Amino acid sequence: MSMPTTAFGLLGFGFVLGLRHALDVDHLAAVSTIVNARRGLVRSALVGAVWGLGHTASLLAVAVAVVGLRAEIPPVLATALEMGVAAMLVVLGVNLLRTLVTGGRLHAHAHVHGGRPHVHPHLHEAAADADHDHAPIGRRPFLVGLVHGLAGSAGLLLGVVATIPSPALALTYVVVFGVGSIGGMALMSTLLGVPLALAAERWARAERWLGGVAAAASIAIGIALAWERGRTSLGA
Repeated sequence: MSMPTTAFGLLGFGFVLGLRHALDVDHLAAVSTIVNARRGLVRSALVGAVWGLGHTASLLAVAVAVVGLRAEIPPVLATALEMGVAAMLVVLGVNLLRTLVTGGRLHAHAHVHGGRPHVHPHLHEAAADADHDHAPIGRRPFLVGLVHGLAGSAGLLLGVVATIPSPALALTYVVVFGVGSIGGMALMSTLLGVPLALAAERWARAERWLGGVAAAASIAIGIALAWERGRTSLGA
């Protein structure tokens, strides 16, 4: 088999793995908590795509260190990063539950009266809050994807990238993998946004229940991930 054919097959494999990577339960749990606060299928898709961009950015940064500098990821650091993902899932779930329980979110708007600026804080109800989100759409999903990419970089890069003899091909593999994860997560976050969009239009109570399920699942998966990783580390 020729080298170009081998490289093409490897990159195709990386793309498929990227699509599959988006289906990891901890990724879906984290994104579902963010999608819950972003009503609309287009915004849901953007959440997934931006998560993928953050995920790819961290993977590529680690790949440069592994391939270019021939560095290694210490097992202690890999464990700490995975514990960070577990903690992040719990925090995302708790934050969503808090928003659902309190019924809204506090905002502060600046107004001008009589030539003088004033700031008026006010609380939006849960139903209105989803359409009244002032935070940039890319900030939270990008950071969440960044953390997920760092935590998953050890197994991905040390298991595959470090074995590719060509540095350029190894880095291209990471980029193609990232493109697959961006597309896969954009699709999955859109699918996650479908029931939320339907519930928002017809049943406000169902929308809150879906948010509660997403929050509880995120917390449970975060705790399970921390427990499993901690048990594995102690047994190692």
